Amino acid sequence: MISASIFLGVVGPWQIAIIVILVLLLFGGKKIPELMRGLGSGIKEFKDASKEDNKEENK
Repeated sequence: MISASIFLGVVGPWQIAIIVILVLLLFGGKKIPELMRGLGSGIKEFKDASKEDNKEENK
């Protein structure tokens, strides 16, 4: 099996800077906080659901 790191390499500061610039260009500065809020609430809901699932399994 071929590792993904062979194709992707190591993500350095230049690659991160390019990704940030592309995101800013695509979504604009005003949309990014809204996107991050949505992402955060989605992660919170996922964690809550997984905790509830673990409680049901332990009963």
